[in-house]
Amino acid sequence: MEPAMEALHREFIYIWYYFSVQFEQIFGYWVLGMALGSAVSVFAKDYIHRAFASLKGKKAGGFGIIAASVLGIASPLCMYGTIPLAASFSKSGIKDDYLAAFMMSSILLNPQLIVYSAALGGAVMAVRIVSCFLCGVSAGLMIRIFCKGSAFFDFHSFAEPESRDTDPRILMRYLKNLGRNVRATGGYFLIGILLSALFQRYVPADMMTALFGGNEALGVLMAATVGVPLYACGGGTIPLLQQWLWNGMSVGSAASFMLTGPATKITNLGALKIVLGVRRFIVYLAYVMLFSLITGIIVNLIL
Repeated sequence: MEPAMEALHREFIYIWYYFSVQFEQIFGYWVLGMALGSAVSVFAKDYIHRAFASLKGKKAGGFGIIAASVLGIASPLCMYGTIPLAASFSKSGIKDDYLAAFMMSSILLNPQLIVYSAALGGAVMAVRIVSCFLCGVSAGLMIRIFCKGSAFFDFHSFAEPESRDTDPRILMRYLKNLGRNVRATGGYFLIGILLSALFQRYVPADMMTALFGGNEALGVLMAATVGVPLYACGGGTIPLLQQWLWNGMSVGSAASFMLTGPATKITNLGALKIVLGVRRFIVYLAYVMLFSLITGIIVNLIL
C-alpha cells in the first residue's frame, strides 16, 4: 500500500474509532428519546394542550406564565406545529403573555430533547431545563410589562394544524409517529456524531478550552454566536456538545449554545418572522442573545 493510502486508511480507522465510541455512548439516549417523544405526542399531547387552553379567562397572573412555560416544555411539537396551535389558542382568547411563554419554551425544549440531554450529564441537563423554563417565563413577563393593550403576535397566516396521529389502532399510531421521528432526526444524529469524531481527531482540546472555557464572558458570547449557524437538530448537537464539554467547554458556554441554537434555527426563524414582523423579530433576536449571554455568565459563576 502506498504511503498516502496508508495514511488515509489510518485516518479512517481513527475517525471510525471515535465515531463508534461516541455512537455507543449516545445511541441509547437517542432511542429512549424517540420512544418517549412519540409516546408523549400520541398519548399526552392533547391533554397538555387542553391544559394550556384552560388558562383562558383565568386571572392567574405570573403563575399563569409559569404554567404556560412548563406546558411549552412538555409539548412535543416543533415550531411549525407550535405556531399554528398558538394561533388557534389566540383566537380562543389566550393572552399574548401566556402565548409568548408557551412558544418560547416550546421552541427551546421538549420531552425528547430532555432525554437526549441526559447524555451530557445531570448538571448540564438540569441547567438546560431550568434555563429554558426561565427563558419562557421571562419572555411572558416582558410581553406583559411592555405590550399592555397591544397585540404582539399576528397569526392571520396560520391555521390550526391537522393531527397526523389518526390511525384508529393505538399501536400503529405510535409506531407511525416513531417512524416519523426517526426519519426526521436520524440523519442529523449520525452527522452530529461524525462531526464530533472529526473534532476529536483534528481540533486540539486546548483550543476548545481557550475558546469556550473558563468564566470569561467572551467565551460565553462566542458559544452563543456559534449556536446560530451550527444548530440544525437537537439530537444532532448532543454529540458535539458532549465532545466540546470533554475538551474544556464551560457549562455556561454550553447553556448559552443550547439557548441560541434552537431559538435561532433557520426553520424556526422563518415561521417567527411571519408572526412577529420585522421590528418585533429583531427584538426577539436581541432578547435571545442577551438572555443566553446572561445565563451563560451566571451558570459559570455558580458552577
